[in-house]
Parts: sequence; structure tokens; C-alpha cells
Amino acid sequence: MTALLVGGDRLGNIPNTLEKYGIKEYIHWTGRKKGMRNCHIPSEASMVIVFYDFIEHNITHIVKKKAKQSNIPCVFSKRACTDLAKKLDHCKECKGCV
Repeated sequence: MTALLVGGDRLGNIPNTLEKYGIKEYIHWTGRKKGMRNCHIPSEASMVIVFYDFIEHNITHIVKKKAKQSNIPCVFSKRACTDLAKKLDHCKECKGCV
């Protein structure tokens, strides 16, 4: 599974957490620049993860809208492994992505 990560200048241990949930590949956008508002979600992304504490505010709304239009699940998390794990656990229980 490939995920689009939006937000966070550095990922730290996030890739390790993602791997535990079967997300082996990821594309990372920092989400800090206004030019990112025009970016399109890559076709290979099967999930979008937004780190809302490290992102330009309007990009949050734009990414959410684009993910919804593409029918791609979107998870909002703080840039902390524990919060991300909690959100991914909830997402796994939801089974709306499968």
C-alpha cells in the first residue's frame, strides 16, 4: 500500500509506524507552501495521511476535498507515532477503506 503524507518537515519514526500497518511506500509533501494547493493526489496513493499540526491551514481543506473526490481514505493525525497509530487503528476497525 502507498500513502500520501501531507505535513511535517521531517518524518522521524513515522515510516516505522507506517510499515507496521502495511504501508511500505509513501510520498511526502511538506504542505508548507501555497504552491502545493494546485498539486494533485498521485494515482498510486491508496490513502492520504495529513499531519495537521505541521501544515498550511488551507491545504488541509484542499487535500480533504481532493481525497473525497477521488474516493481515497483520508486520516488526520498529529505528527507523533502514538497519535498516528491510534488513528490507523481506528481506520482499520472502520473497514471503510477495504
